[in-house]
Amino acid sequence: MTVASAPHTPNPSLLHNSEPPSPKLSDLEIKDAHLIFESVWHELEEQLGRQELRFPKEIILLGGAPGAGKGTNTAFITKARGLTCPPIVVSALLDSPEAQRLKNTGHMVGDREVIGLILHELLKPIYRDGVVLDGFPRTLVQVECLKLLVDKMHQLRHEFYGTPLGIHFRQPTIHIMVLFVDEKESIARQLKRGRETREHNEEVLRTGVGTLWEDRATDHDEALAQRRYRVFKEQTWEALQSLQEIFHYHFINAQGSFAEVEENITTELAYQSTLELDPQTVDQLRDVPVASEIIIHARQELVKRLDGYAMEQPKLFASVVSFIGQKVMPIVIRHAISGTAIINTEDTVLDDPLALSMLIDVFSERGYHATIDLHRIEVPERVDLATGQIHCRTKKVYRISIRFQGSQIRRG
Repeated sequence: MTVASAPHTPNPSLLHNSEPPSPKLSDLEIKDAHLIFESVWHELEEQLGRQELRFPKEIILLGGAPGAGKGTNTAFITKARGLTCPPIVVSALLDSPEAQRLKNTGHMVGDREVIGLILHELLKPIYRDGVVLDGFPRTLVQVECLKLLVDKMHQLRHEFYGTPLGIHFRQPTIHIMVLFVDEKESIARQLKRGRETREHNEEVLRTGVGTLWEDRATDHDEALAQRRYRVFKEQTWEALQSLQEIFHYHFINAQGSFAEVEENITTELAYQSTLELDPQTVDQLRDVPVASEIIIHARQELVKRLDGYAMEQPKLFASVVSFIGQKVMPIVIRHAISGTAIINTEDTVLDDPLALSMLIDVFSERGYHATIDLHRIEVPERVDLATGQIHCRTKKVYRISIRFQGSQIRRG
């Protein structure tokens, strides 16, 4: 995963030609973006009230070259992030009844209208935990509006933090995910999609079975497909690139097979809780190491502990090894098919807490997974006939669970 502290540099082999630096917004464009956003925001506050401006905890901004497989991979991305809501597809949003009403009254669907439609959609409760936003931002003005939205989300979080409404205004997480293919691959995929769409639609019209697929003119003309790709590189690509030093930026090589692309997506979306949790939560969890950190030198630490037992506690270590060999392993061997053995013992060698650690480490070194539970059982010994009181002794039973890869039996 690439974040602000380490911007991600795209694979040069995919880009072919060196890219000119992304143009910066002019002062006038920045002013326009602020005017657009503040106008939309004011309308939202007027209509809903500030306490109802509850945006998704996580927003994944999905962009991609034509033919890069956004539609194909959206479901996988959604599943990988544990989201259950459908994506917001901006192109579909611009064909919504709200957008149609704007068009019917003679309004163009420009940046202001796009921002208004998207912000209203993001406020729907179904998206509270997170959503994939497909096709936004596409212009540098929209990029600036996105920054302003995230600033507002942070302001709302600080405003309501510590109040009963605080849970609705969580630390926002913004991902920029770009699926990239080179020009040659993009054109080939667009034309392939055009052929498949035409064949499918002809079959639907012939049989009356099924639904027609969207048929794009650019999917049947190589020059148009090329132009569509270059528009993406000149506009959307630069808009998304401008965000890579601000938000979590994921550049996905989408040139390969579905399985390869999914693997690339999984790698990019590796878990990094410190980038997603509230800073105060991160501080509270700071002393609990991440699993991926403790396993790096786990083998070396295990070897060091075992050598330490043998040198510093030779008598106890020898007793534990003898107990394992004589009383535990015969039972484990009998359960070699299932890969699970449970041993109950009252052996006093385990009364020393260090012996329990030794036993677990010995089995770990040998490729087993061992756990030990201590059960204290009250056993009646005598009854005081004068008082009726029952005197018990406490019996300690150690329950040892050993798990390992069981035998693969050939059947048939």
